[in-house]
Amino acid sequence: MKDFIFENKTKIIFGEDKVELIGKELRKGNIKKVLLVYGRNSIKKTGLYDRIINSLKNKNIDFVELSGVKPNPILSKVQEGINIAKDNNVKGILAVGGGSVIDSSKAIAAGFYHNGDIWEAFEKKSKITKALPIYTILTLSATGSEMNGNAVVTNDQTNQKWDFFSKKVYPQVSIIDPKIQSTLPKKQTINGAVDTISHVMEFYFDPTKNTMIQDEISEGIIRTVMKSTEKLLQDENDYESRAELCWSSTLALNGLLSTGKMGGDWSSHMIEHSVSAIHDISHGEGLAIVFPAWLKYIQDDGVEKLDRFAEKIFGIDTGNPKFDAELGITALKDWYRKIGQPVSFSEIKITKEQLIKIAENASQIAPFGKMKKLDYKEILEILNIAY
Repeated sequence: MKDFIFENKTKIIFGEDKVELIGKELRKGNIKKVLLVYGRNSIKKTGLYDRIINSLKNKNIDFVELSGVKPNPILSKVQEGINIAKDNNVKGILAVGGGSVIDSSKAIAAGFYHNGDIWEAFEKKSKITKALPIYTILTLSATGSEMNGNAVVTNDQTNQKWDFFSKKVYPQVSIIDPKIQSTLPKKQTINGAVDTISHVMEFYFDPTKNTMIQDEISEGIIRTVMKSTEKLLQDENDYESRAELCWSSTLALNGLLSTGKMGGDWSSHMIEHSVSAIHDISHGEGLAIVFPAWLKYIQDDGVEKLDRFAEKIFGIDTGNPKFDAELGITALKDWYRKIGQPVSFSEIKITKEQLIKIAENASQIAPFGKMKKLDYKEILEILNIAY
């Protein structure tokens, strides 16, 4: 285990019917005017929008709105939000949604003060030194963005889906009410579960030695997500299973699992970002396809951890590590199939010829990877394994 400093400033308010506390929390932070950021009409159809507006009005908090944030959020919408925030001199951002809304809000919060194009932060050409305070109400558990400083946005002019990290954009307060996620379509629950598991696996398959406690926590989260997801596919109103899934998703990417490690590998995410930037599929679908292929590519270097993964997650123990590695990867793909995810590009009609463009896109930020360094050739090989 390596030395580390663990810090996370986000306050989590977790539980049923906690949404109405948002006005009180904003008032505590002396936020009197916010930019309310959300997706399309789902929060209005479910009544969540009215509950939030009433809470804001009860605490005399003024607001302006940015709606229409889409899955795989885009830079042009971020820029629209920055303009609205500046024109109305807001004092904070209230993000109501999942990772796409929260990530967009982080970019808007940073862009409010940024001298220049906020895309420079994604290009790693400039650092974020200041941001508007961010508050979130989570409607979809998947990305963990409610408790970290990460943001992923697609530049819709260049098809570059890149990320930034800054301590300045950690949310001040995030409200997680599992009950409001009971109205989610099953496919969104599935995608969120796969995204969560993928976050855990990015840290789990890290070359750092002697990380038993991190591995035990990771395995517990993966098993919990799998069990909770299966129950929710039978009954979407199962509050306890929804609560387990919500909190697992947050824990997967709030910094806890990276402690004492090299920061995780993240190759699968880097490759998938190019897949969904070009083809606009859901991130969870893309990860279900890419991650098992990456595991197969690195299996000779990760035999010991793949053996443990097969045993701890799927109960496979043949005494033959290389054989176990194959079985663990197969078992993961089988579970993805069981919950309704594709596990190959051919299933979602991406052709072999299109894989070249994806590899070219991903290699713009190559080389990357901790288990194995990947550049264009290696990325294309993984994509072909996933075909």
